[in-house]
Amino acid sequence: MENNEHIYRSMRFSGTVNIIIGVLILVVGLVSGILLLISGGKLITGKSRIIF
Repeated sequence: MENNEHIYRSMRFSGTVNIIIGVLILVVGLVSGILLLISGGKLITGKSRIIF
């Protein structure tokens, strides 16, 4: 019975870690996407100030 409990605990730990990593990757992706949109908008609005 002890072997089954060890397997159950390790599976639960792996599942918890996978969920945490997934949420972190989702948050990092959203933040980087928002930052890319903001910087792209700044570049587009600033192109009128360029003189050749």
